[in-house]
Amino acid sequence: MIKFSPRDPNFSERVRGSFQRQRVMAWIGAELTRLAPGRCEIRLPHKPELTQQHGYIHGGIIGTIGDTAAGYAAYTLMPPASSVLTIEYKMNLLAPGDGELLIARGEVVRAGRTLVVARADVFAVKDGKETLCAALLQTLMTMHGKADQ
Repeated sequence: MIKFSPRDPNFSERVRGSFQRQRVMAWIGAELTRLAPGRCEIRLPHKPELTQQHGYIHGGIIGTIGDTAAGYAAYTLMPPASSVLTIEYKMNLLAPGDGELLIARGEVVRAGRTLVVARADVFAVKDGKETLCAALLQTLMTMHGKADQ
């Protein structure tokens, strides 16, 4: 586990404020539950309206919380007067999103001045057991001088 030092001592407040402004997170019912330099965890309770035809949480929803968890992990390391933007990601779905809860754990792999590589593992929790259902790897861009609004 790599130990990162944030460039903004107020990263937690900045990241949490940005998360609160993401309407899609509120719309699907996601919650930011853990935040540390280079790390972020998001939890999403199962809701029938987020499922596909077999009753599993839809892959697009899994991608949404994975992208957001990895993105905010990256944002914890960015300077105060900046914003974050995903420029690409690849996700492998490994098991159905079957359970009462999804947990996305994002982590920075490498943080550069402009580009950050991060990953997220998304787990389906059923009867207290976590099953890895998706692995995501992404590249993000630090938007220097463009504070998140």
